[in-house]
Amino acid sequence: MDIILLQNLDKLGDKHEIVTVKPGYARNYLIPRGLALIANSSNRKRLNELRRVEAAKEAQLKGHYEDIAAKLEDVVLKVGAKAGTSGKIFGSVTNVQIVQILNEVHQIEVDRRKVVMPDEVKELGTYEATLNLHPEVVTKVKFEVIQE
Repeated sequence: MDIILLQNLDKLGDKHEIVTVKPGYARNYLIPRGLALIANSSNRKRLNELRRVEAAKEAQLKGHYEDIAAKLEDVVLKVGAKAGTSGKIFGSVTNVQIVQILNEVHQIEVDRRKVVMPDEVKELGTYEATLNLHPEVVTKVKFEVIQE
């Protein structure tokens, strides 16, 4: 069954993309939750209008995202973590912690799914995370894992 996605879904597709899924998945999960529409002829015609409106919104937000990227250019975030004597931390640093620090310290709200962490942050030190704010605005933010 062909459907039009209304949101970005991991392992399925991006917003306003036409994808093929099993009919039960579409009828019982995606469509009732407002994540997709059936890709019939009327909805396919509406798709171009949806894409145009979304592109206009993203163009307006691009300037805002560029301002955020400029603010974060020289910033080094401090992330506290409990660590042993060898410098190895208990647990790991996640994108949720980065988003909380951005929000609390710098008053910048970023969706946690837009933060891409380096592989495994398991030791004290300096790392770099990638912020995918917009398809055209990607920035790096440095963070330092310090002992609490």
